[in-house]
Amino acid sequence: MNNWDRKNSIAQFVKVRRKKAKLTQVEFADFTGVGLRFVHELEQGKPNLMSDKVNQVLLFFGHILTPTPLSDETRRNMCE
Repeated sequence: MNNWDRKNSIAQFVKVRRKKAKLTQVEFADFTGVGLRFVHELEQGKPNLMSDKVNQVLLFFGHILTPTPLSDETRRNMCE
């Protein structure tokens, strides 16, 4: 099994929003124009997905990837 971060904020965001929209992964892939495998890997927290495809999915919910400043505490926690 892959050691992916299933608690990844983007993975959780997409999965929760897709389910609220009452769409299966197959339907969601069709609506967003990405492959089913991509949707599955995104929702499972695969760490190295193409950002243009992630944005293609996020646009469905009116969002895009953007740089977000981190607090000093968050940065310290990431280094541990």
